[in-house]
Amino acid sequence: MKGYKMAAITAAMVKELREMTGAGMMECKKALSEVDGNMEAAVDVLRTRGLAAAAKKAGRATDEGTICALVADDGKSGVVLELNCETDFVGMNEKFKAYASRIAAIALAHNCSDVEQLKGLSDGTDMVNDIITDAVHVLGENVNLSRVQVLSGAACTSYIHMGGKIGVLTLFDVEGIDPTNADFVAYGRNVCMQVAAVNPVSANRESVDSATVEHERSIYVAQAAESGKPEAIQHKIAEGRLEKFFKENCLSEQDYVKNPDQTISEYTQEVAKQLGGKIAINSFVRFSLGE
Repeated sequence: MKGYKMAAITAAMVKELREMTGAGMMECKKALSEVDGNMEAAVDVLRTRGLAAAAKKAGRATDEGTICALVADDGKSGVVLELNCETDFVGMNEKFKAYASRIAAIALAHNCSDVEQLKGLSDGTDMVNDIITDAVHVLGENVNLSRVQVLSGAACTSYIHMGGKIGVLTLFDVEGIDPTNADFVAYGRNVCMQVAAVNPVSANRESVDSATVEHERSIYVAQAAESGKPEAIQHKIAEGRLEKFFKENCLSEQDYVKNPDQTISEYTQEVAKQLGGKIAINSFVRFSLGE
């Protein structure tokens, strides 16, 4: 169109889209050109054409540091936080991780999920702000508390992966089960490991954001329309793909990575029966370093 200036599609944009979707360089460039450089819209273009399977657009890690997770002694609440620094060398340092653990304990004690509020809280000796300042002086790098989340309920478990690169908290609804029971804690850790490994979007299909469901459905309808099949068949294809989305992305419906012959829901019911009570996965939080 005369007088219309299209956004320049840079090599860096094409590379980023390729890393996000796994599609070819030319397909990525063409998709970006069609949507004037809008990265999310370009992902949808590629998915509609069957050139990209990625539904998640996780950001690349840019910060160093550590993820720390703690669970209260009664097993009913937990905290996960991210403390950042400048280099991986410091991020893996035990002194740095000790600072993160101390701050996490303060967040858990005060049930605080707000970073700025947490900075003003104390463990009775020092405020978090002062602990961070001390870390800067001792370790010689800039240190920043980027995020924190506390979960509280009937039972909570945690897991740290790759020495602090990924941290997970999972909250459970339980009846007739002690949340500190060793077998339950082992089960909860396995569920957290599942979240770390597979990165589901929600605990179950009921808790998937409605906007996400409608967005996925629109992609599948567009894919089905491209097939050229009758409209009635297109609808069935789209709904079938949406069912597959739920199975692959909802924690309870996923195949258990340690035993693919059963789902996480089936594994949960098996453990509940062994422990003589009831267990349901309520929610989870997954932090990936620099995300």
